[in-house]
Amino acid sequence: MEGDYHYNGREAAPTMPTTPAGTIAIGGDLVVGRIGYGAMQLTGKQVWGEYPDRDGGIALLREAVEAGITFIDTADVYGPHTNETLIREALYPYPDGLVIATKGGFVRGGYDYSTLGAVGNPNYLRQSAHLSARRLGVGQLGLYYLHSGRATDAPFEEQVATLAVLRKEGLIRHIGLSNVTLGQFRAAQAIVEIAALTAHYNVAARTGAGLLRAAEESGTAFSPWHPVTLTEGPDTAKVMTVIEPIAARHGVSPRQIALAWQLHRSPVTLPIPGTTNAAHLRDNLAAADIELSAEDVAAITALAPEPEVRAA
Repeated sequence: MEGDYHYNGREAAPTMPTTPAGTIAIGGDLVVGRIGYGAMQLTGKQVWGEYPDRDGGIALLREAVEAGITFIDTADVYGPHTNETLIREALYPYPDGLVIATKGGFVRGGYDYSTLGAVGNPNYLRQSAHLSARRLGVGQLGLYYLHSGRATDAPFEEQVATLAVLRKEGLIRHIGLSNVTLGQFRAAQAIVEIAALTAHYNVAARTGAGLLRAAEESGTAFSPWHPVTLTEGPDTAKVMTVIEPIAARHGVSPRQIALAWQLHRSPVTLPIPGTTNAAHLRDNLAAADIELSAEDVAAITALAPEPEVRAA
């Protein structure tokens, strides 16, 4: 039943406010605002351990929801686990219409990033999904991503099939993919409906451009990594030369223009900018109201190459 996906028969919480930027439907039935919130920064340094300002993190999550955020992105490896538990502490019982997306498939053995690895064992993935649901306090995960396509301990298709079984069993409502290739996305589509993708895509770096085009073809929601980053490409000065005058005309920041461009670039984009600052959160949401001209969109799009997508 639409709107009940967090409650599993429990009494519904108050209805979420609508956002001014329009909406996008994940999997055809989870309708959320066009700008979400990526919660990964609400962890310790290097995404390890508890967020040091726990009360501040709780307050920020609550302010995000009060401001109209209807989509929050997390993962079991953020902390690990502490990000999911912080979200539950801040927001449970969840307002009707709030979608919390989480992910499984990565493991982390310590503070150093070198301890990060991918696991595709079917029983591990099943355990991960069940434990994420338990930490978040939900009977069904609205959107659950396979966090990596790089695990080598089980075939990729078997990993996707495991999530497909969890979807059939009712633990997962919709399936997403992160850190995958275009070929893996298409292989997964042959197994089960894929409702969402995440990939690296912003004004300066477009490695996920092929996945964006494929997402458009299939109506799949696309959450770009680092959506407001301006400095990842080879020529930051060129990027700023184009974006700063546009920002000045609108009386906003270059990062807001970068985010507005994401929304103009494709109808399937669902950016999830992260921040630990309430003012930046409000700025991100305000970017939804910026109307860029076709010329502005074209000028920003021309800043980085995008590969062509071959027909399937």
